[in-house]
Amino acid sequence: MDIEISETRDLAPDQVLALYTANHWSAAKKPIELLQALRNSHSLVTAWAHDSLVGLGNSISDGYLVVYYPHLLVHPDFQGTGIGKMILARMQEKYAGFHMQLLTADGKAIDFYKKAGFVKAGETQSMWIYQGDEH
Repeated sequence: MDIEISETRDLAPDQVLALYTANHWSAAKKPIELLQALRNSHSLVTAWAHDSLVGLGNSISDGYLVVYYPHLLVHPDFQGTGIGKMILARMQEKYAGFHMQLLTADGKAIDFYKKAGFVKAGETQSMWIYQGDEH
C-alpha cells in the first residue's frame, strides 16, 4: 500500500468530513469550524492513499516550548497499517526539541501513544468542557 504523508492544507471538505464521520468524531457536526481549525493549526499532517484522505493529525503550539496534539485519526479501513505512526512520527520530528508534547488519549489510543513514548503526566487529570458524546 502506497501512503503519502503531506503537510498540505488544501483539503476537500467532503473528504475531511468523511474521515471524521467514519471515526464517529463529533467534530464532524461542526464542519465549518472543523475545517477552519485544521487550516489554522500550527501543523497539519495528512495521509493519502492515491487521492483519498485516509488520516490526519494536527497540532496547536506556541512554536517554541509546548505543542498539543488535539487530533490524530485514521480511516477505520486503514487502521492498524502504520498510518497513525507515520503521522505521529512526522509531528514528533517537527517538535522533537520542544520542552513539552501533550495530548489527551482514551480507549485504544492509550496503548498507541504509550508505544510512541508518551507517559501519563504525573498525577494530572484531564479536564474539559466538551460538547461531544463519543468519550
